[in-house]
Amino acid sequence: MTETALTVGQVAERFAVTVRTLHHYDEVGLLRPTRRSAAGYRVYTDADITRLQHIVVYRRLGFALEDIAVLLDDPAADLGAHLRRQRDTVMTRLDEMRDLVTAIDRALEAEVDGIQLTREERRELFGDDFKDEYQQEAQERWGDTAAWRQSQERTTRYTKDDWIAIKAEADEVNAEFVAAKRAGEPATSERAVAAAAAHGRHIDERFYDLSPEMHRNLAELYVTDERFAKTYDDLEPGLAQYVHDAIAAYRGERSDGDG
Repeated sequence: MTETALTVGQVAERFAVTVRTLHHYDEVGLLRPTRRSAAGYRVYTDADITRLQHIVVYRRLGFALEDIAVLLDDPAADLGAHLRRQRDTVMTRLDEMRDLVTAIDRALEAEVDGIQLTREERRELFGDDFKDEYQQEAQERWGDTAAWRQSQERTTRYTKDDWIAIKAEADEVNAEFVAAKRAGEPATSERAVAAAAAHGRHIDERFYDLSPEMHRNLAELYVTDERFAKTYDDLEPGLAQYVHDAIAAYRGERSDGDG
């Protein structure tokens, strides 16, 4: 069989290394072409190619050129010891990469959910009112709407302090609904309707432009979806229906008003 005789350009193309890299290996004595062509060019033989294959593998494992030279040229070199050290290095990098992937996943989750909080922070702040499945269902229901997109665009900028303020505002609105109901004020009363107006402003300012129709649709959801109803009724028995009726009164009397 005819022995291989490849030029530096041919070797670079075949093994996906640069000509500059091959020249550097030559300069430091790691890999030198051992023959010359009839035209006087230095060429790589089969033995040279085999050596290069080992170099490429060791470089991918992260070995320094000096260590590779020892492994290839020193008969007493302990390849096993070198590989074990390299394995420890690779495993350390894997752990670091796993931590990085976890951090990226959290960032992606925040981007998708529209909240810059960890799961633990969400539970601490919102309790059962902000379960992951609620977020997923909301996206499935309204993900292709302008309101959802606007809400995501706004909420992705919110910090934890912003969310604490938003939660406090929502609690204040709910507390006013509770106070009005406990005082015996009907849902059509001035106090209850004012709470409904504050409810609408909160959504309009913090999440998305809230039209009267959308506000009425939300009110319907509060009584037709048992999870929403439970959230209100846990604050005060019958509050879900009361909030619904107050919003209906507010929007019925001021269907052209703002949120």
